[in-house]
Amino acid sequence: MTQTEDPTFWDDPEAAQKHMQQITAVREVVEPWQQLRADVEDLATLAELGVEEQDDSVAGEIERGLREARASFERLELLAMLSGPYDSSDAIMVITAGAGGTEACDWAAMLLDMYRFYAEAHGYKFEVLSAVAGDQAGYRNVTFEISGPWAYGYLRAEAGVHRLVRISPFDASKRRHTSFASVDVMPDVGEDADVEIDPADLRIDTYRSSGAGGQHVNKTDSAVRITHLPTGIVVQCQNERSQHANRRTAMNLLRARLYEEQRRKRQEEVAALRGERKGIDFGSQIRSYVMQPYRMVKDHRTDVETGDVDAVLHGELDRFIRPYLLEFAGRRGDDE
Repeated sequence: MTQTEDPTFWDDPEAAQKHMQQITAVREVVEPWQQLRADVEDLATLAELGVEEQDDSVAGEIERGLREARASFERLELLAMLSGPYDSSDAIMVITAGAGGTEACDWAAMLLDMYRFYAEAHGYKFEVLSAVAGDQAGYRNVTFEISGPWAYGYLRAEAGVHRLVRISPFDASKRRHTSFASVDVMPDVGEDADVEIDPADLRIDTYRSSGAGGQHVNKTDSAVRITHLPTGIVVQCQNERSQHANRRTAMNLLRARLYEEQRRKRQEEVAALRGERKGIDFGSQIRSYVMQPYRMVKDHRTDVETGDVDAVLHGELDRFIRPYLLEFAGRRGDDE
């Protein structure tokens, strides 16, 4: 008898719900592989029949089926790399403009649009949680959430420094400028994360939201900023319609930031034991986007590159995400 058939299974609704979620997660992994195997077996049977009956008309159907099977295999192979405890979670992302003033702030806005396009193309929900505008254009800092299946698992490949080279639209002399922006990616760990937060360690400030959201937002101090005093981590949220909702979202952001800080420290400890040196500052760009004097986007971790800069800036990131996950997944276990 399985656990779900036990008459006492639903006596603890919370535990039962978690168990059902685990069953669903396993099914989502196993069933697509079973379907792929069945599809390939059907194609093999069709090919055998075609040979036996000397029927060439099935060749086109087999070719199409093989292309679809290959695409399914590549997608499932990538999903198999997403074995981290929060890989199936939503992704919380923070873009911070580097040195360079208006240029860097504008680059942060371009990156925000790139991830918005990526989310739309993959059927994910995209929501800006807080933003600090640049003096003339773009953002000095913007926090947003991308929600959908395996969003964090995929988008963790985007964490790092992104470098832009272009003719500046803000330079009257039309000189070439280099701009940097960092992208932090964290899982939405929710309230169940193994992260302890002592209320005494928090300073909570409220202020008037400057964004849209209706009369309540505009006329009350509904925006919330939380400072975690031991680490100095600051999070804020201003997009919700009430102070309570903003505080709840800000606490989720704080849990995600603290979880990511713990993970980063573990990575550094493992790297120290291995004798590795891992850059985590603005000198460690993961990808360059060059628009002048030539056009190219290159990922410095995998050496994958493309000349179609516009497509990349419109969210076509899978060409970089897939090779990164396949190449570095094997090294990840010790870092978690």
